Amino acid sequence: MAFVENTLEYGDALIIVDVQNDFCPSGALPIDGGDRVVPVINRWVSIAMTKNVPIYASRDWHPVGHISFKEHGGLWPTHCLQDTHGARLHLDLKLPDSTVKITKGVRFDQVQNSAFDQTGLAVQLRKEGIRRLWVTGLAEDVCVLATALDARKEGFDVVLIKEATQPITPESGEKARMRMHEAGVRVV
Repeated sequence: MAFVENTLEYGDALIIVDVQNDFCPSGALPIDGGDRVVPVINRWVSIAMTKNVPIYASRDWHPVGHISFKEHGGLWPTHCLQDTHGARLHLDLKLPDSTVKITKGVRFDQVQNSAFDQTGLAVQLRKEGIRRLWVTGLAEDVCVLATALDARKEGFDVVLIKEATQPITPESGEKARMRMHEAGVRVV
């Protein structure tokens, strides 16, 4: 953890992407080993709290009949339905009360994989003087990828914490990291 302690600093924020029950084992859209990121993220949260680095956590919060669901032409089975157990952040995440929660995927006409997609997050981060984002979460090759790429487009320095993310497949994770690297995301 020395690397983390010597790295997080003023102007940074920790972003936790979609660590929700439905993306963990026994969820509606489970990522193999998705819950293994939780203890790693908790260590980062602890250090962020010690250093007064703000913490943001995004969540899919889909309405019934969302466009991303297979039965409506989307790619995925029904998941993260509003106000359900599956949409809740993983119970073992140890988030402080000061965590800012970003709700996405609520539009009926759009998918919104990124925590930046029409949420106002970029404006809020700039208002708080944030320059660098440390990104964690699920799935590395879908919503983490979209969030990291949008953060770069918004001009933020972005660091992906590899051990605090999990892809749907190893191959798609490798492709996602390559895309992030090409966009200027640093992977640690």
